[in-house]
Amino acid sequence: MSMSIEKMTKLPPVEVGYIKNPKLPIITFLLDVSNAGCAASHAHPRGQLIYASKGTMRVICDGERWIVPDSQAVWVPSYIEHEVYFPGEVTLSNLFVDSSFMSGLPDKCTVIQVSALLRELILKLSLTTDYDEDSETYRLVLVILDELKQAKVTDIYLPMATDERVMRVIEALMSDPSDKRGLAEWGIVAGASSRTLSRLFVSETGFTFGDWRKRLVLQEAIDRLGSGVDVTTVSIDLGYQSMSAFIQMFRSALGVSPGKYVNNSISNR
Repeated sequence: MSMSIEKMTKLPPVEVGYIKNPKLPIITFLLDVSNAGCAASHAHPRGQLIYASKGTMRVICDGERWIVPDSQAVWVPSYIEHEVYFPGEVTLSNLFVDSSFMSGLPDKCTVIQVSALLRELILKLSLTTDYDEDSETYRLVLVILDELKQAKVTDIYLPMATDERVMRVIEALMSDPSDKRGLAEWGIVAGASSRTLSRLFVSETGFTFGDWRKRLVLQEAIDRLGSGVDVTTVSIDLGYQSMSAFIQMFRSALGVSPGKYVNNSISNR
């Protein structure tokens, strides 16, 4: 990361994660982080959905490391150690799920796609702190649980790295996904030879540099297309000289054109 952990604001574990009360299937906790912060490794009896409706977060869970944008959320089952880092300003919605309502939810840390419907449901529930079993809020909770069980596990997750040299490249690419510099040029930025940087990308993220960058571009493309930006603008913003080249890349990775992908996403909401 560009900022050392020592300089980040330390956030204590959220107390509601430890409340055992099946009469409250979900307890919410809304958090606005204005400066770089981190929640050190912890676990709690309730499962947790971590969703940043604004900003990007870094999550370490069960040995996996992810960079998570506002189109995705991370599900953490009960008693699984996890850490969360916020490089900058973030609005965070936490949904803590009682263990008696977790049947059908993933039994391991999972990155899910957040549909427009799920996003609105999460944001609405995040404004509520207490409710009764016969209330409208309780019914909303049950709808959210059903949506979570049906949520699509994302294929376009971004693994994070721990090596500072790799993270310098990752941070720069996240700031400008259209940057087309190759490994030799990035090696100068990272302070490593192109061969070393190539090896580090694979060992740190599980992907080659080229494959990792393609995943970043795809994630950015999906986010922007889902926000209503047209294909031509997205392709230009992400550094493609022609829309056809962008469409070909998108189709080869996901099996459908950008337009078809967006239409499918809308129809599944």
